[in-house]
Amino acid sequence: MAKSQQTYSKKEKEKKRRKKREEKQKKKEARKAAAKERGNTIEFAYVGHDGQLTDTPPDPNLKVEVDVESIEINIPRMEDSDIEPVDPVRKGKVSFYDSSKGFGFIIDAENQEKYFTHVSGLIDEIAENDKVSFELEKGLKGMNAVKVTLIK
Repeated sequence: MAKSQQTYSKKEKEKKRRKKREEKQKKKEARKAAAKERGNTIEFAYVGHDGQLTDTPPDPNLKVEVDVESIEINIPRMEDSDIEPVDPVRKGKVSFYDSSKGFGFIIDAENQEKYFTHVSGLIDEIAENDKVSFELEKGLKGMNAVKVTLIK
């Protein structure tokens, strides 16, 4: 007589699968029963007159009429009088400059910020502690001082 091909672990795995299927079926039936109990009602969320979500319809007497023309979708344009003219030329002092490497730093006289400058952005030759005027330009790692000239 031949020995059974089904081992103990195979039997255990089959029992687990069967048990899982039964649990899944029970959950499915429970969901169906809960749906029947609730009925076929559709639940709504209403927005009240104050903008809050509620489960009851809002009172039509508290409804606020909004003039469609008064709603602005874009940013309002600024008038020329709203814009203050900004002088792009700044003044400062050279805190460090290495002429052999061709770069340095300038400290702004207004806000004490340090700005990087490169030899390509220089108009006059500069050295440390020189008073200079410059403009700012966006660089890869922040703002850079360009068009640097000496103040006599």
